[in-house]
Amino acid sequence: MSRLSSYDPYNQEVVGDVAITEASEIAPMVAQARLAQTPWAALSLAARQQQLTLAYQQLVPLQDKLARLISREMGKDLRRASYEAGGTIQSAAYFTQEIAAALAPEPLGRHGELQYRPLGVVAVISPWNYPLAMANNLLVPALMAGNAVILKPSEQTPLVAEEFVNGLNRVLPPGLLQIAHGDETTGQALVQADINMIAFTGSIEAGKHIMANAASGLKRLVMELGGNDPMIVMADADLDAAARFAVASAFENAGQMCTSTERIYVDARIAAEFESKVLTYARQYQVGPWDQARVNIGPLANPAQHQQVLRQLKDARAKGARFLLGSDDYPLPFIQPTVISGLSREMLLEQDETFGPVVVIAHFEHIEQAIQRANDSRYGLGAVVFGRATANQVAQQLDAGMIGINQGVGGSGDAPWVGAKQSGFGFHGSAAGHRQFAQVRVISG
Repeated sequence: MSRLSSYDPYNQEVVGDVAITEASEIAPMVAQARLAQTPWAALSLAARQQQLTLAYQQLVPLQDKLARLISREMGKDLRRASYEAGGTIQSAAYFTQEIAAALAPEPLGRHGELQYRPLGVVAVISPWNYPLAMANNLLVPALMAGNAVILKPSEQTPLVAEEFVNGLNRVLPPGLLQIAHGDETTGQALVQADINMIAFTGSIEAGKHIMANAASGLKRLVMELGGNDPMIVMADADLDAAARFAVASAFENAGQMCTSTERIYVDARIAAEFESKVLTYARQYQVGPWDQARVNIGPLANPAQHQQVLRQLKDARAKGARFLLGSDDYPLPFIQPTVISGLSREMLLEQDETFGPVVVIAHFEHIEQAIQRANDSRYGLGAVVFGRATANQVAQQLDAGMIGINQGVGGSGDAPWVGAKQSGFGFHGSAAGHRQFAQVRVISG
């Protein structure tokens, strides 16, 4: 049996390995999932919620182990990894309650009812940058809706996914939640299998491939497909707050975040002061391994991602960018805090997702120029505006699923996590998002 090894991105040491799920094993897994799904679907929402809440309680003693596995497999510092593991576990009771309310039957007139019924078997294909949180956001509504789930985690972070699933399966019925390990070959076999829905987080290119392969079975899709989020800084903005946010957003998780701020358009009248403040904050960030004290930026998750960032930085220098901090040549495994000015349309930094700790700045003379450049992208996940008098009017003109005014993206409370344009197909979160994991049924009479 072939094995999949997981490597520490800091030193490339092997952390552990898991068995690769061969393509021939997928069909039996789906068959087992269907057997488990039937009695699970027959349970009430309250009973499913009770079982899932109990299952997540089994993870409490594993919280520290899960956090360390996140750090060792993808490189983020232990403090951030602990937030991710703790948030995933501790929010389960509230999350399941919220989903149960969204999926409860609704009366239709005097003699009808609107119901949210299970779809069947759902494939959850999750990324490496937030290996627990991103999988959990899709896995829980799928299970609460009465579906069985086959989780295909990133091949970069198999160990934390294995520990997570094994912990939940101490309570969940056998076969209801299974895990399939491997690279794109395993993912393709799962997408092509006799399943009912695919919930995916990853690249646009992979999303297009999934959509094409799901078409023959008309499988339901919920996909978050990355971002290249713009930020507009207006002349009347609180520049200290704007600079602090720009750096924090660009550097969080070593820039490996789908809503990372990647393109900043600054009014030319205040650009010099803004850039000075950005440099002040950027220089405070410390780079190092996950277990080093006061580290803010860990290693890039893998050599391929490191090379991708360097390619964009070298392209920017060749096309006239000014490096205010850092360079375009960093040895593995780190990308040091980098601040670039002079972003232009033809640079890869403007066109593509970067996923590295890089603050990239362009100046504008008229606000219409900033709006046009912010919108001139195939991506549309998030966008941010910092300003006062007309910030709301500018925000209303941006093409993105989530827009923050003088703050980050993502609404408060039960807000959906949603992308526009090629950043999203369907969405999750909120009552409407939870219902995408269910079949709507109308009963009349």
